Amino acid sequence: MAAKVIDGKAVAAEVRARVSTEVAALVAERGRPPGLATVLVGEDPASHVYVRRKREACAEVGITSVHQELGADAPAAELLALVRGLNEDPGVDGILVQMPLPAGHDADEVIGEISVGKDVDGLTPANAGRVAQGRALLATAGQAGGDGVAERAAGAPGLAPATPQGIIELLASAEVTVEGAEAVIVGRSTLVGRPLAALLIAANATVTVAHSRTRKLAGVCRRADILVAAVGSPGLVGPDWVKPGATVIDVGVNRTDDGLVGDVNFESVSEVAGAITPVPGGVGPMTIALLLANTVLAARLHA
Repeated sequence: MAAKVIDGKAVAAEVRARVSTEVAALVAERGRPPGLATVLVGEDPASHVYVRRKREACAEVGITSVHQELGADAPAAELLALVRGLNEDPGVDGILVQMPLPAGHDADEVIGEISVGKDVDGLTPANAGRVAQGRALLATAGQAGGDGVAERAAGAPGLAPATPQGIIELLASAEVTVEGAEAVIVGRSTLVGRPLAALLIAANATVTVAHSRTRKLAGVCRRADILVAAVGSPGLVGPDWVKPGATVIDVGVNRTDDGLVGDVNFESVSEVAGAITPVPGGVGPMTIALLLANTVLAARLHA
């Protein structure tokens, strides 16, 4: 029996609708919408596309887009000064520096300059630490809106990365039981694998983070009730890697001669899994939707 396809576009649309309502409430409360600053350095075509989509999504929900661009030859000091200026700008609630940066810029140094409360990517050391400790606020499940944000933020005003939050939202939408489940994440990046592991642990899953050095990787994956592939290797996960009935989340985005494909062989794995996300149309739309929700949460914290 074919797996249930988890429609990321539909779930993302629900999140954006919720964010739009929360933006309207913030405007009524403080007289202005949240502001998201995007910083783009260089001429990488993919980065320009990604930033354009984020700015369009901001316009759709009523978030003010504050865009800044620097040339690829801009000095590192100029980029750092730009980030510091956005930290001080009261009209900016969230700051996103598009990666990768051109040669000559230290991504870790740039991320470290972003104010913790405006780090809507959840990548600063302080926010990453709070995520690892299970103390960061989440924008999933409507937590960004309404009263009580200040109380929930007491001692932990950190923000979590958007993609892991989007995965949690997708699991909830598919009514996947996370508590007590065995979850295997293939990929240990600071953007997806590591923070997702922390969020799943906080939800009482038993989590294994696998990677390129994991022995008998296929066997490890076959144990999973929830299998997340996030390594950037086209079609890596086949049907013999998947426990029958498991939920499979494909984070991979790989451009091939056959178009955009994920890390999971969708057609064959769909015959084994109980539920699966497609590429495109699965995790991808959730990332931007939760970025918007993080911006609203940041604005609530600032208010």
